[in-house]
Amino acid sequence: QVQLVESGGGLVQAGGSLTLSCEASGLMFRTYALGWFRQAPGKEREFVAAISWSGGSTRYKDSVKGRFTISRDNAKNTVYLRMNSLKAQDTAVYYCARDVDVYRQDAPNTDSLYNYWGQGTQVTVSS
Repeated sequence: QVQLVESGGGLVQAGGSLTLSCEASGLMFRTYALGWFRQAPGKEREFVAAISWSGGSTRYKDSVKGRFTISRDNAKNTVYLRMNSLKAQDTAVYYCARDVDVYRQDAPNTDSLYNYWGQGTQVTVSS
């Protein structure tokens, strides 16, 4: 079974923190870039963060820079998104995804370069 399963979402007060996890099963993982995207009600899906296969390159949406950190643990086939200083504007369903290509040098920021997606986890930030 091929799966990317997100977890760790929930309700948090503004200024608080959450860490999202995404575990891959039945997929090649170690040599692929991984990304996080989100979609708020009535809005288009948008890029949040990505990490290269080696972990040496990361990329972030401007509005989350300095607040969110993407990381990966290849031994656990898991990618994480640590979210600090959360704002109401961060409320969305968060999705993880795996890159199409192996050994990409960069961390892609467009969803067209990802071909496996998780089911999403809800993050709600209250005021």
